Amino acid sequence: MKTITLNFSRTFCSLLVLLLVSPLAMAQRKSDLIVEIDSLRAQVRQLERSVSEAQASDKAAQAKAESYEAQVTELKDANATLMANLGSFASVSNKKEDALSKALESLNAKERQLKGIEASFSANDSTIIVLLNDAKRTLGPDAKLKVAAGSLVISGGLSSLFGSDNGTELTAEGNTWTERVAALAKAHPDLGITVEGLSMTGDMTLAANQATAVMNALQGTYEVSESRLQSRARDGNFSEGVDILLHPNYRKFYQMVQDEVKR
Repeated sequence: MKTITLNFSRTFCSLLVLLLVSPLAMAQRKSDLIVEIDSLRAQVRQLERSVSEAQASDKAAQAKAESYEAQVTELKDANATLMANLGSFASVSNKKEDALSKALESLNAKERQLKGIEASFSANDSTIIVLLNDAKRTLGPDAKLKVAAGSLVISGGLSSLFGSDNGTELTAEGNTWTERVAALAKAHPDLGITVEGLSMTGDMTLAANQATAVMNALQGTYEVSESRLQSRARDGNFSEGVDILLHPNYRKFYQMVQDEVKR
């Protein structure tokens, strides 16, 4: 009985201690939980701030990326425009260069043509000097000679050529004179020959007939090529007679100039 009472006392004491300690333990555990909850809440708030900052940073980065992308697009468009303009400029430049080259080539060709024509004039000047010396030897010291407008002019009087002012048939003296002129002309086959009948009375028909008579003698009797000959009448003012002009072959010269211009 005593043992039972002792055990009961011990059990009762244990229960009593348990009842006294449990509220204290529970109070302490609740406090720890509150602290832990506050800590977790703080961590949550920190995470929320981090997330918000990350989102803001992401938006800023995305905005920058979009801005960079827009700039890249603009640069690509600008580059494409510049390349197109460069291509157009190169095309125009090539066309202008081609046009300039053609113009320069044309100018060079014209310069060569002018040099050729100038050379022809220079050659004619030299020919006239030689021709004048030959004429003095061929026609004799009494021949009436002069140089005018690039031509050698050989003058004959009507009395010696036709026997009178109104004659149209060559005399013996006239034939001799015409033969010598023909010899001079044959010695210079590149020259043209113009026979002029001069009138101081205004009778151009007579002057033309006299010029034709001399021209026919040069061609028919003394075999000067017809292609080199022409005749005409003109007012001699206070002079009359027949002038024979030995000059550059104008037909040939004009043909040369025409051919040069066509090139």
